[in-house]
Amino acid sequence: MTPSRNALLLTLALVASPALASNDVSKVNGTVTADAGQTYGDLETVNGSVHIGAGAHVEDASTVNGGIDVADNAVLDSLTTVNGGIKAGNNVRISGGVEAVNGSIFLDRGTQVQRDVSNVNGGIGLVATEVGGDVQTVTGDVTIGIDSHVKGQLKVEKPKGSFNFGVNRVPRIIIGPHAVVDGPLIFEREVTLLVHESAKTGPITGATARMFNTDTAPKD
Repeated sequence: MTPSRNALLLTLALVASPALASNDVSKVNGTVTADAGQTYGDLETVNGSVHIGAGAHVEDASTVNGGIDVADNAVLDSLTTVNGGIKAGNNVRISGGVEAVNGSIFLDRGTQVQRDVSNVNGGIGLVATEVGGDVQTVTGDVTIGIDSHVKGQLKVEKPKGSFNFGVNRVPRIIIGPHAVVDGPLIFEREVTLLVHESAKTGPITGATARMFNTDTAPKD
C-alpha cells in the first residue's frame, strides 16, 4: 500500500470516528430507545417517546410530543420534553438539567441532577434526590421528598401570557422528612405549603408553612 493511500485511509478514519462515536439517533415520528449499558450521543424525536435503558450513557435526550423514561444507573447530559412527562429511576446521573413544559417530572432514589429541574404544568416529585440548581414550576404540585437535597431555590412562578391555564388551582408544595432546600422558597402565587418538622429550608416568601410530623403529608 502506497504512503498516499495510507494517509488517505488515516484521514478518512479520523473524520469518520467522531460521528461513529457520537451515535446520535434522531427521528420525526417514533420512539427512540437507548439499549441498556450502551453509549449514545444525542437522542431526539418529535412525535414519540424516549426510552433509556439501565446503565446507558447518553448525551442530550429530548422530545416534543412524548415522554422520557430513564432506567436505573443511566448517565446523561440533559432531559427535555415539551408535551410529556419525565421519569428517572434509581441512581441516575444528569450533568445538566431536567426540563418539561406540559408534563410531570419524577426522580427516584439516589438520582443526582447538577443543574435545574423545572416545568410549567405538571407535578415535580423527588425521592432521595440531589439537585444542584433550582426547582421551579408554575401550576404544578411539588414534593421535595424524603432525604432529598435542593442546593438552589424552590420557586413557584405567577402564570404569565399563554400559561394562564391552571391559575385557579392552588399548587400543593411538600417538603418531606429530612429534606433540605438550601435556597429560599419563593411563591409568586397562592400555594398550600407543608413542611416536615425534620426538614430544613431557606427563608420563605409568599406563603406560610404548615408543619407536620407524620411520614406523609396531611391530605387536607
